[in-house]
Amino acid sequence: MNMTDFTKTALYSVFELIRIEAKQYGVNVIGSETIGPVPMEALADTAAYYLGLEVFSVEQVLESRITGVVS
Repeated sequence: MNMTDFTKTALYSVFELIRIEAKQYGVNVIGSETIGPVPMEALADTAAYYLGLEVFSVEQVLESRITGVVS
């Protein structure tokens, strides 16, 4: 699947919908992959969702602080 705007459709919501669809056919999704660059914010949103973090932002990622690369 080609994700073009993670701010409109979060990566985790797409992944979960694919898991639901696959389960209807008796298939378990056991992983995924990315091809090409992925915005750090998209990964931070996904981590926050799966870890159940109530308040989390890219600014809290260690590498963002070290490199100063924060949008």
